[in-house]
Amino acid sequence: MQVFHTGTEWQTNWLKSLQSGKTIGFVPTMGALHQGHLDLVKNSKKECDITVVSIFVNPTQFNNPEDFAKYPITLEQDLKKLEDEGTDFAFLPETLSIYPEKPVLTLNFGELEHVLEGEFRPGHFNGVGIVVSKLFHTIKPDKAFFGQKDLQQVAVIKRLVRDLSFNLELVVVPTRREVDGLAMSSRNLRLNPVERAQALILYWSLTKAKDELLAGKPWLDVRNQIRQDFKETSLARLEYFELVHPEHFTRFEAFEPDQKSSICVAAYLGSVRLIDNLPIIP
Repeated sequence: MQVFHTGTEWQTNWLKSLQSGKTIGFVPTMGALHQGHLDLVKNSKKECDITVVSIFVNPTQFNNPEDFAKYPITLEQDLKKLEDEGTDFAFLPETLSIYPEKPVLTLNFGELEHVLEGEFRPGHFNGVGIVVSKLFHTIKPDKAFFGQKDLQQVAVIKRLVRDLSFNLELVVVPTRREVDGLAMSSRNLRLNPVERAQALILYWSLTKAKDELLAGKPWLDVRNQIRQDFKETSLARLEYFELVHPEHFTRFEAFEPDQKSSICVAAYLGSVRLIDNLPIIP
């Protein structure tokens, strides 16, 4: 596996020699890699000739300074996992390489800025959009791979690719879960044993709500019961639990069996914020 640290290094030493008909797959990450990230790598290796994985904890997408300061860093283990997976290139940029000066451009993703993650993490998607744009311009991939766990981020990146005419294909890979159902996340490393056990309510609430919706129970009744369950049975502090369209994130007040829909949840375990989602009608 080759490791590079700047876009110039990639484009001068590697990219030109790879452009003879070989396809490039790209997996952008913030490190602390788990099996969900490696699923993205596996898919890239299956679909593309060359796989590039970036590891960069992007400061501009953190609206909570404490979350940024405590984000887990496991670079040595990450590189070993990528090597074992047969990754071709790892991109490890320094912050000054990505942001030689503070960006003044602001990206606005319309209605996605005002619901769920957009509502509770102001400025987050602007930071995501800017760094992903920079990474796409640098790597110039044919395909980019993202996880379904970050469903609203996927919608944001789709909008970015469409509106800015990036010449690439987005590939969305299903959420990888632990044996007990918890969605794999780098932030899970910050949970203590009690919080880890309590975090199971996220997946439990999603599956319970899906079952009840498909059995015909009204959505608002389902949501109210889930909110009550969080208050009465868990240490997790629920931030939102919503039924939305998985592409433009319109909130639904009722479940329609013929309408694309997903349930999205966010909750705090101590100071650790976790998100998850489950498609009802894909």
